Amino acid sequence: MGKIALACDHGGFLLKEEVRRWLDEKGIEYVDCGSYDTAAVDYPFQAKKGCDKVLSGECEKALLFCGTGVGISMAANKIKGIRAACCENCFSAKFTRAHNDANVLCLGGRVVGPGLACEMVDLFLNTPFEGGRHKRRVDEITELERS
Repeated sequence: MGKIALACDHGGFLLKEEVRRWLDEKGIEYVDCGSYDTAAVDYPFQAKKGCDKVLSGECEKALLFCGTGVGISMAANKIKGIRAACCENCFSAKFTRAHNDANVLCLGGRVVGPGLACEMVDLFLNTPFEGGRHKRRVDEITELERS
């Protein structure tokens, strides 16, 4: 597994820190793009920091955090080449990888607790893309970026 980019706004900071500790326990390498405290910061800029690490190839995937996970996922999905999913359950976290080849998982610090978040991250990081009929659909998503 390659490095993972982490980025958050103030609403996602505490959850990012819990996930960061979990990654440390598992020996998973990451690049922490901030924020580094609960001071207010705008999520679109934080989304770009994490997604840029994926697009450059420095990181394989990114984990982004804001208060709900929704805002930062909306910002991330505006970036060409990013397929971000805001998830609140393990099934979605697993199948966004298996069927959608998502490269960014977005979580809400005010929505999910650390235990569930770490379970979702584990599934997201360790579930391979199934390809097959799903590849056609992912290719169609990529084609939308060109229109």
